[in-house]
Amino acid sequence: MQARHGRANKPAMLFAEPLVAALLLRRYKRFLADVVLADGTELTAHCPNPGAMLGLREPGSRVWLAPARPGNKLAFSWELVEADGTLVGINTGRPNRLAEEAIAGGLIPALAGYSSLRREVRYGRNSRIDLLLEEAGRPPCYIEIKNVHLRREAGLAEFPDCVTARGAKHLVELAEAVEAGARAVMLYVVQRGDCERLRLAADLDPGYARAFAEARARGVEALCWACEVSTDGIALVRPLALES
Repeated sequence: MQARHGRANKPAMLFAEPLVAALLLRRYKRFLADVVLADGTELTAHCPNPGAMLGLREPGSRVWLAPARPGNKLAFSWELVEADGTLVGINTGRPNRLAEEAIAGGLIPALAGYSSLRREVRYGRNSRIDLLLEEAGRPPCYIEIKNVHLRREAGLAEFPDCVTARGAKHLVELAEAVEAGARAVMLYVVQRGDCERLRLAADLDPGYARAFAEARARGVEALCWACEVSTDGIALVRPLALES
């Protein structure tokens, strides 16, 4: 998807205010990015992504910023980057809301049929599940959501983009929930629209890949959905195949 085209349907998540275009100068200290606006103004924006951001942090990349809430130390927060000819959402705080709205709207058939949806419910060993679905007469459904934006091969999304011990811990806890009688789902949200399948990046984090294989063997389900991304908003739109 090119940088500024319209959508026929309203995105599931619209940006509250128009995004501001800029060029990336550098991303550093995990949560900071220096950018230059169209009028030449240089400023530091918040980077809401603690990951490696492989392929998404190149100096000179076109980026889009969201005005920050009043009182924030930095005036803007980085939301989108143009990479590989498409727009990519980099805000790791977005997938949970996207997934919640898609589930509530019945978009994801595998997660339909639950009357209750709760966020950040305690479970496991001092953890909080992203979403908990409940329905009388059915086992509770624990859903862990992961943001995906890495693409190193055409059409192939990959997760993770760096070592994530926390992610491996979540897989173990999901497997334990299944063995306790619940349903558990790992949901990968790909914040880009140019991929057709997802694969685990075992070369970047072999520990996570092992934990994933073990969790699947113990009954944890895995779903992957791609997003349509524009400067107006982001929507969860279609499932992707998961490579073994």
